[in-house]
Formats: sequence, C-alpha cells, structure tokens
Amino acid sequence: MAVLQEAAAPSVRLADSEPGGWRHIGRGVLLPLGFAVLATFAWEILCRATRISPLLLPPPSAVWTVLSQNYEILFQHALPTTMETVVSFGLATVLGVALAVAITSSAWVREALYPNIVMFQLIPKIALAPLFIVWLGVGSRSCIVVSIFIAFFPVVVSTATGLVSAKPEVLLLCRSLTASEWQMFRMARFPYAMPFVFAGMKVGVTMAMIGVIVGEFITAQAGLGYIIMFASSAGETATVLAAIVLLCGIGLALYGVVALGELAMQRWYGGEMPVGGVI
Repeated sequence: MAVLQEAAAPSVRLADSEPGGWRHIGRGVLLPLGFAVLATFAWEILCRATRISPLLLPPPSAVWTVLSQNYEILFQHALPTTMETVVSFGLATVLGVALAVAITSSAWVREALYPNIVMFQLIPKIALAPLFIVWLGVGSRSCIVVSIFIAFFPVVVSTATGLVSAKPEVLLLCRSLTASEWQMFRMARFPYAMPFVFAGMKVGVTMAMIGVIVGEFITAQAGLGYIIMFASSAGETATVLAAIVLLCGIGLALYGVVALGELAMQRWYGGEMPVGGVI
C-alpha cells in the first residue's frame, strides 16, 4: 500500500521548518514571558504605592516569601495534585478519543451517543461531586473522576471533528485501491485528525487540572486545592497566591509536554501534517 501511504500523507510543512520559524517560536516565548515580568513589577509597585492591605492583595514579594519559606510543604502538596491531573488527563484522553471514534464510525452510534454526551456535559460537575464522594469516598479517586468528566469533552469534540476532516479525494483514492475501513482509518482519517486531537488535548489538560482542584476543594485532605481552601479560610492570601503560582507552573509544564508530543507526532509524519485545529 505504498501508493496509499504516499497519497494519504499530510501536505503542509511545519512552521519551524520554514525560514524564520525558530524566530517565531522564540518570539512566542519571550513576548508572553516579558509581559508577565512587567505585570509582576507593576503589581509590586501598585501594592507599595497604594499600600493595599496584604489581606486583599499581597505584593509578589510576599508571595515569593511564602514560596521560599514553605516550599517543602507546598511541593509536598503539589505532588498529589500533579499525579491526579496526569492520571485524569490520560484517562480523559483515552475516553475522549474512543468516544470520538465511536460516534464517527456509525450514524446510529452518533445519534445515540452524542446528544447524551452533550447533555451530560451541561450538568454542573460540582453538583455531582457529593455523589462521587458517596460512591468512591473521600480522596484521590473522587478527584480523578470529577476531573475526567470535566476534561474528556473537548477531546471528544476536537477528535470527532478531525476524523471527518480527511480530504474526500484521499478517501476516494483509498476506496479505489480497495483499502479496508481499518486501513483508511490508519492511513487517512487518523493522520488528518491528529492536529485536532492535540488541540483537544491542550484544552483537556487545562480542564483536567481545573477538575482536580474542584475535587480537592470538596473531597481531598491533601493537594494544592486543599491548601487554597485551608489558607483562604485562615485569611492567608499570600499562601493562596503561592499555591496558585505553583498550579500555573504545573499547568504550563503539562501543556508543554502535550505540545512536545504534538511536535514528535509531526516529525513522525516526516515534518508534515495537515492544517486544522492547531492552537
């Protein structure tokens, strides 16, 4: 099936393989980093100039003091939050891709499942958390389940969109070469869906962390969500912001891992992938 593989190969080159691509990537890193540094300095100056109460808005220096003096406790609580996020994101991705394949493989399955998936997504997950506590108990399992049900929907929608985005002429060529449905899926539909899959995963990884924190607000006895709730009840705003800073760092790291996975998949296809769904 060499002809089929060549015909189904994506046709748009990566941005970083074009002239100035690495310069574009560097600008994409330096500009937001520079803006964040300027915003932090402006925040510090505002707090010092207006003498806002630290209970309302502590300066970044106070947040840094909390981080430097309590890093062992904060990182100890960051570990379960990170592990729960990774596990829930992985399970949500598997569930989302599987449901997307199911609803795009058959009109009957799509009409039966997709409206119910949308309806379930409309249910506030915070309302289901007490049920998860009753069913699964207090702890990591409830947090992971809450996170899965929050994070899987973007993966379903993006993957389903990608699976139907393959070029019609490529599919016609596959059929003319007597390719089976599995060969068409493996050589045409799935490669064209990869940018959409990773777009959904990029949204899903952020939603997974949100789901874990929501679960920790309600059920956990450890984790950064627990620290935020405990510190806010004690009026320690700087500790709350320190935990949020750690959450941002963890979230950016996980997002970067997904982006690196996308880059690796692009290189797997010879430095080329189809256009669509890239964030």
